[in-house]
Amino acid sequence: MTQINSKRILLGVTGGIAAYKAAELTRLLVKAGHEVQVVMTEAATHFVGPATFQALSGKPVLTRLWDGDAGNGMAHIEVSRASDIILISPASANFIAKLAHGLADDLLSTLCLARACPLAVAPAMNKQMWDNPATQRNLAQLRLDGVTLFEPASGAQACGEVGMGRMQEAAALLIELEALFQPKCLAGQRVMVTAGPTYEAIDPVRGITNLSSGKMGYALARAAWEAGADVVLITGPTALALPPHARAIQVSSAEEMQAAVMREIEPISIFISVAAVADYRVAQTAEQKLKKTETAPTLLLTPNPDILAQVAARPKPPFCVGFAAETENIAAHAQTKRQHKNIPLIVANRAQNALGQDESELILIDFNASKLLPRAQKLVLARQVIAHISEML
Repeated sequence: MTQINSKRILLGVTGGIAAYKAAELTRLLVKAGHEVQVVMTEAATHFVGPATFQALSGKPVLTRLWDGDAGNGMAHIEVSRASDIILISPASANFIAKLAHGLADDLLSTLCLARACPLAVAPAMNKQMWDNPATQRNLAQLRLDGVTLFEPASGAQACGEVGMGRMQEAAALLIELEALFQPKCLAGQRVMVTAGPTYEAIDPVRGITNLSSGKMGYALARAAWEAGADVVLITGPTALALPPHARAIQVSSAEEMQAAVMREIEPISIFISVAAVADYRVAQTAEQKLKKTETAPTLLLTPNPDILAQVAARPKPPFCVGFAAETENIAAHAQTKRQHKNIPLIVANRAQNALGQDESELILIDFNASKLLPRAQKLVLARQVIAHISEML
């Protein structure tokens, strides 16, 4: 659960095979704490029954313009006024044409025309319909009208063809939708985030690493993108799916991460060092697997580069944010680390309660004071960290 402020989502479902994805989207929206009211066109009911959406949303599904349940007989006014946003998913080529030309011949198109809230559409159609000049003109008109378009992807379609027009998956649409409600406090900024652990090879099958999952770094990359920034994510090996809205660079060792950071750092205005970079690596990596012997081997370790300190020491450094995972004296150790690296902000947490977890508790320590962020989902905390960075800037 993402635990953001609950929004009232009017989910419009039009006729198309991608209507099955709208059912999953409804489930994810409700799980994330949003209130969902589903409105279906008559064509949509031929693909997924209204009972499915009623069970998932917990609300009766609206399908008819002439619905006597509205006390004043104006369902299209009542429903749109009670919504924070209208999302049409899937949006068929026919319905997009209706929106572009201001037609209102059923409940969904009428409430879109009578709305007093933002409108977003997630197109879904055959590739020829998507490429048709009429559809592209209609989409251009919607953009001019201020409608948000969640662009489709290219892929296999129900008709058996492959091309543009495939609606985004439900999880991706949830991310796009929630981003609309976040303040764009980092618009125009270029942000780099390092995330995850590093892996320092001992031999071809063994190595030194740590318990970092990358979840906090990935959450910060998402939160920075939501805030309007152009994001580069440099990630060590994790089990997480790469975020779709950051340019991701995958590395393994600390030296590889250092090389990637320094190669990409020039245009960066904010550097957020979340990665749990190994302090040491094996001085000489064995080319072949080390065999077990009666005597335990001795590993000679050598220090890894301090990537954050190197970035902070540049002649014109970006705004640098460090992370400190400590097991004791958390605030004191983090403050010492901030002063030693000469950075404006460090974020501290208790390693035992954070590494690999979905939740954490953070302490923000800057030049002037410290601020506790109570335990919450990491995405919630990431948004608070981004807001604090924006205030400091």
